[in-house]
Amino acid sequence: MEIKIDTHTHTIASGHAYNTIREMASMAARKGLEGLAITEHAPKMPGSCGLYYFQNLKVVPRQMENLRLLFGVELNILDENGTVDLPENTIRSLDIAVASIHPPCYGRTSGKEENTRAYVNAMKKEVIDIIGHPDDGRYGPDYDILARTARETGTLLEINNSSLRPGGFRENTYENALEMLRCCKKYGTMVTLGSDAHVDVDIVNTEYSQRLLLEADFPEELVANTSLEKLLSVLKRRAWR
Repeated sequence: MEIKIDTHTHTIASGHAYNTIREMASMAARKGLEGLAITEHAPKMPGSCGLYYFQNLKVVPRQMENLRLLFGVELNILDENGTVDLPENTIRSLDIAVASIHPPCYGRTSGKEENTRAYVNAMKKEVIDIIGHPDDGRYGPDYDILARTARETGTLLEINNSSLRPGGFRENTYENALEMLRCCKKYGTMVTLGSDAHVDVDIVNTEYSQRLLLEADFPEELVANTSLEKLLSVLKRRAWR
């Protein structure tokens, strides 16, 4: 399966990544992509950029290296109400929005019911397009409810290649992502393959996520980022732009 736009990457602005916007765009073009989403960590992530960074992204060109750039954010889900760490009007000004649970921002794990509520309430927000790496066993939800709600709200669920690397710090990611794919297949829920690249060479790395899709016998039509056009047509924000 060919992935033509990476929906989850970071630059030096996120504080713990290693390349500039132009370096990331150049590598994406060399890899033959049609587009690249740059989704910096939102302000509650230690060391990341502040509110004004996201408010000023309108000045950055969306075309670079013959490549379409989507400038967005990886929001932090802060609690079971699905609260995130940018104002809604700022998120609306961006091209794409991922929302994820991260330990420094969400705190210690709650139970499965609380984690499920956190994801469900985030997915109900029309400004959130993608749930990032919901495979982490430390914050595991009910994947049947997750997949069903994602289908109902038009939210994409991410298969995060970085999570699936052997020796990673997230727990039980392979088993959890496989269960999520089975639930997505059951409900016809769309997913996106995100590299979560923090360095340019890792852009569109789907080595582990593609293996997982094969094991789940997951249909290509339910993968949103096999073309830029397809992704743009299914992003939740298309309905109000």
